[in-house]
Amino acid sequence: MGWKLFLRDYASFIVFQLLLVGFIMVIYALDGFRNIDTAVYSFCISLVLLASFLLVRYLMRQRYFLKITQLPTAMEDVLQKNAKTPEAMQTEKYMHELYRLYQHELHALYASQKRHDQFMNQWVHQMKTPISVIELLLQDDRPLDKKNVQEEIDRLRRGLDMVLVNARLENFEDDMQVERVALKGIVTATVNENKRLFITKRVFPEIHIEDDLIVASDSKWLRFILGQFITNAVKYTFEANKKIVISAIEKDDYVQLAICDEGIGIPTSDLSRVTKAFFTGENGRKTGESTGMGLYLAKEICEKLGHELAITSEVGKGTIVTVTFTN
Repeated sequence: MGWKLFLRDYASFIVFQLLLVGFIMVIYALDGFRNIDTAVYSFCISLVLLASFLLVRYLMRQRYFLKITQLPTAMEDVLQKNAKTPEAMQTEKYMHELYRLYQHELHALYASQKRHDQFMNQWVHQMKTPISVIELLLQDDRPLDKKNVQEEIDRLRRGLDMVLVNARLENFEDDMQVERVALKGIVTATVNENKRLFITKRVFPEIHIEDDLIVASDSKWLRFILGQFITNAVKYTFEANKKIVISAIEKDDYVQLAICDEGIGIPTSDLSRVTKAFFTGENGRKTGESTGMGLYLAKEICEKLGHELAITSEVGKGTIVTVTFTN
């Protein structure tokens, strides 16, 4: 098969050389073949040189042709090095780089799929808890406690919101619409969405933001990340009658939003890892409700929106989450 491919590859060159020899013979014929020996010698030498060139060329490319005419059994077969000619060597270099890109994309897809599967397993496991609680409440002969049912429904809603955001994150740019957003309105709406959580935990929000403060962001995604910060602040504030202060300052080229709580704080050893996927840390193990995805998704969304996220904390005193909006 290799030599057949070689002949097909050099067919046009062979035809050109034969035409060239024929043209030389025509010149000799027009000259009357006054020296027939020279004409025959030229003809034979031309054919010998052509055959020698093709033979040497084929021997140089034989292993390469054999390689590409055999069907590969594994992707690693592309890494074989059999080329001798500059063209074949460049082709192999191109294929090796293509293989590297393929492996990079494959690993990225594998990591994404693994992250998705792990998230879904954890999410399904945690969603069983509110469903089980609701089932127990329904089985109780006493009057249904609507407050408890509403709390579990809120947990389900937050869980559904998170899984939908995780699914949309892959095509984030298609779902993003940056516009001028009234920051106080977004913060107030997010606090109101979680008012039952505030009431249940007996934590009080304070908002110190100017009414006319405008930032450039996507209102839907901004409400999600603010919801993550606020619910975390409430969830990890175990003492009653504590405050969560949400404030903003405006500078010449940026606006900085801060969410400050008086909760248990984040250990220094966990602080650098709280935005990594599936990291629950010491605090997550205390509550048993953390998926380790909330802050990860919030950080990913902030990066895609061009916002800067920073988290500072001190154990026993609270946590400050700041989001910086560039004008």
